[in-house]
Amino acid sequence: MKSKLPTEWQELSDQLGFKEFTPIQTQLFEPLLAGENLLGVSPTGTGKTLAYLLPSLLRLQKKKAQQQLLILAPNTELAGQIFDVCKTWEEAIGLTSQLFLSGSSQKRQIERLKKGPEILIGTPGRIFELIKLKKIKMMNVETIILDEFDQLLDDSQIHFVEKITHYAPRDHQLIYMSATAKLDQEKIAPNTRTIDLSDQKLDNIQHFYMQVDQRHRVDILRKLAHVEDFRGLVFFNSLSDLGSAEEKLQYRDILAVSLASDVNVKFRKVILEKFKDKQLTLLLATDLLARGIDIDSLECVVNFDVPRDIETYTHRAGRTGRMGKEGYVITLVTHPEEIKKLKKFASVREIVLKNQELYIK
Repeated sequence: MKSKLPTEWQELSDQLGFKEFTPIQTQLFEPLLAGENLLGVSPTGTGKTLAYLLPSLLRLQKKKAQQQLLILAPNTELAGQIFDVCKTWEEAIGLTSQLFLSGSSQKRQIERLKKGPEILIGTPGRIFELIKLKKIKMMNVETIILDEFDQLLDDSQIHFVEKITHYAPRDHQLIYMSATAKLDQEKIAPNTRTIDLSDQKLDNIQHFYMQVDQRHRVDILRKLAHVEDFRGLVFFNSLSDLGSAEEKLQYRDILAVSLASDVNVKFRKVILEKFKDKQLTLLLATDLLARGIDIDSLECVVNFDVPRDIETYTHRAGRTGRMGKEGYVITLVTHPEEIKKLKKFASVREIVLKNQELYIK
């Protein structure tokens, strides 16, 4: 596959230390380059963004037409992340992209459109607003990519997605990507080829459970924060538990911050950067974030509660052990039934915390 890339990209992949392409990147390349409608499924952390980006960017015609490629993401974190990856590869071959997020200045975004980007990346609500204002003109869009399509096609976002695709030319290419194959076939365009690599075993991620009394769960987070070199992304099933845990941890001087959905875009970015730079020990989040965060070499994901279903567990776990690196997941459990449920999601072992150290039982 590398030999089929432009020289600029071959040099860039050497600089970035790409030794080999992942299975999803290799299998999607030719069909996407040929303009096929495609549904790609592969575990989180296996390089799905580049799998669709590289062939899609190669299909674009520089300076010929603005707004040729549209990439939709279900939340601001994921859209921002795609934008960052896209910039690295587009600049090398003379293309430009722009990012469109709800919660950011619409006026500034309209100004950026005047620069004539070939690639548009954003959340469905804001993209549709700009289409209605006739600022985004869909007649040149040849490809639409739905990253985390299962979220984009659920009840809260599908009406925007359907309206957006309705404005595109009839013969546009549609690409659906996700880590889980949970989908309603009726929502997928006809003549869509499926490449499903979801059964890849990610041996680099270890899965554990820790038995703890309900009332001691926040205290366990505090103790984990004192483990040497520990850094954890902690997922909560409920916003009220998240808010309460943040308050208690900060009161005990733990470097813990929540990334709740009401935090504005700019501040969310600051929080994420601090966590990436290891200035924060615990980042607290709900499942909104599970899809949109890529932290290089994140050591640990902690489930404050047992996730509701296997899809949720998969997406949370996929925040660690990315691109073949080591990682582990710890789920806090109180009742034997929770362990039973957890064993349906992953092969788990018990782990205990003693004297600021973790031991596998």
